[in-house]
Amino acid sequence: MTIREINVKNFKSLYDVSFQPGKVNVFIGANGSGKSTILEAIGILSGAMTDRVNNSVLQRKGIRLSASALYKSKFKTMKREGLTVDLGIQWEDGAEYDYSVHMTTPTDDDTWKYHSESVNQDGNLLWGRSNRSAIQLNNGIGYFMVTETLNGHGCRRMGKYIEKYGIYQPDTPTLRGTVTDNTQIAPIGLNGGRMADALQDILKSVDGDMRLGALYIEDVLDLIDWASGFDIAVPKRANLNPGVPSTRQVIEFKDRFLKANAAFTGYDASEGALYVLFMLCMAMHPDSPSMFAIDSFDHALNPRLAKRLTEIFSQLILESQRTVFMTTHNPLVLDGLDLCNDDIRLFAVSRNRDGHAVIDRIQVSQELLESGQPLSRLWINGRLGGVPELI
Repeated sequence: MTIREINVKNFKSLYDVSFQPGKVNVFIGANGSGKSTILEAIGILSGAMTDRVNNSVLQRKGIRLSASALYKSKFKTMKREGLTVDLGIQWEDGAEYDYSVHMTTPTDDDTWKYHSESVNQDGNLLWGRSNRSAIQLNNGIGYFMVTETLNGHGCRRMGKYIEKYGIYQPDTPTLRGTVTDNTQIAPIGLNGGRMADALQDILKSVDGDMRLGALYIEDVLDLIDWASGFDIAVPKRANLNPGVPSTRQVIEFKDRFLKANAAFTGYDASEGALYVLFMLCMAMHPDSPSMFAIDSFDHALNPRLAKRLTEIFSQLILESQRTVFMTTHNPLVLDGLDLCNDDIRLFAVSRNRDGHAVIDRIQVSQELLESGQPLSRLWINGRLGGVPELI
């Protein structure tokens, strides 16, 4: 199954945008250019296509709750506000499919209303409904996944693929286990909750070698250069102060520079190590969503670690047949992307003269290859776009 295009109209700064994603998709751009809004639009599409759109669904997907009037585009140059937020996705799965939905934002409660919803196969209508349909359906619920007309049809596989989409924003206190994740879903919460439990699921001994998912532990420890090993254990007085809040299971590290009995938990570990383990677990855990987003992928990572982790993370995503959307402000993340692989795509997000967000795919041209400069340098020098014009 291959996603061909995603379309968004009249949602916040996304007045009318479309882009063709790969499996690994990285968005760069100035602060406020619309990168996170793109992730949110995909989340609303996920909710609309597989269930409904209300505050509960938005929170479960990591989408910021806005006042109803602020969900729609409100640019000064608009002569008239759009009536609906329009979303669409095109994909190929033995045939070419096109799902589109037009929704009105909440008025009397927190529920978005379906103005129309349809799916096409090879340009022909498979199913659709609107406010003008002879049989009126509940306009607060999506019917793509439940209408009997599509029972057993292959187009439903996209719904299964996209339904668990969420925007992950891990934070250090949650990864350390000292605060509760506000959105705890399987296998890891959107802020990193219960990561120790998720890691235990994929930490195995295979033929006498310890592995974390598909990776040998030695390869994982190459990313955490001070650690000689880690395990999942219950918290105990020897390595965690009783006054520190904790989950029932914790990550226990061993430092190669310390004595063997000087193990300590994630509470005392470098936050970078926790972010590395979070990203690897998301890419390899069998219960991770087929499609998800990470806002600020580079958070807490030094530049060289960000580059290497990007390389490994991208390869794991491709091997697992997942789709990920990421934002970053760290130029070294770009150096970890193999843009010669068409499944890995880089997009620059900017605002045009009217304030509308614009998405441009950055492809490796012969000129860029011959420049002898890494992508990080090209980005900093303004050769790729996605940078503010600062004096």
